[in-house]
Amino acid sequence: MARISQAEFEQLAHEHVPFVGMLGIQVESLEAGRASIRIPFREDFIRPGGTVSGPVQMALADIVMYAVVLSLIGRVELAVTTNLTCNFLRRPKPVDLIGRGQILKLGKRLAVGEVLLYSEGEPEPVAHVTCTYSIPPTAQEPVAILPSP
Repeated sequence: MARISQAEFEQLAHEHVPFVGMLGIQVESLEAGRASIRIPFREDFIRPGGTVSGPVQMALADIVMYAVVLSLIGRVELAVTTNLTCNFLRRPKPVDLIGRGQILKLGKRLAVGEVLLYSEGEPEPVAHVTCTYSIPPTAQEPVAILPSP
């Protein structure tokens, strides 16, 4: 069972990350360690050549991974991306873009996952993304402070 509901995640994303609200994301499914999110197609997502731009694809992957991480740790708003690697596999069509993500490893401080992006109606992914998230220490955990050099 996910530690955050679809409705809670959508509200968090829209209210606290205005760019996400502008994208109009729709959470299709959210369960512990997995998420599927859609970005409805818009003409302003198109780049020269008639394809959905890379920044839109990477934004969707990042949003999906945020949902995946929060599905396991709950509403921890300060969990942040520390690495995102995107391999563009084929040209996405000018249709809705769907991201399906899953956790690969969840540790105390880092979460690693992957996201596959699809053009709606197409069986083959348009991009493969790996992502690492930093999980902030909880209030109960002491934070180690390194001495200044």
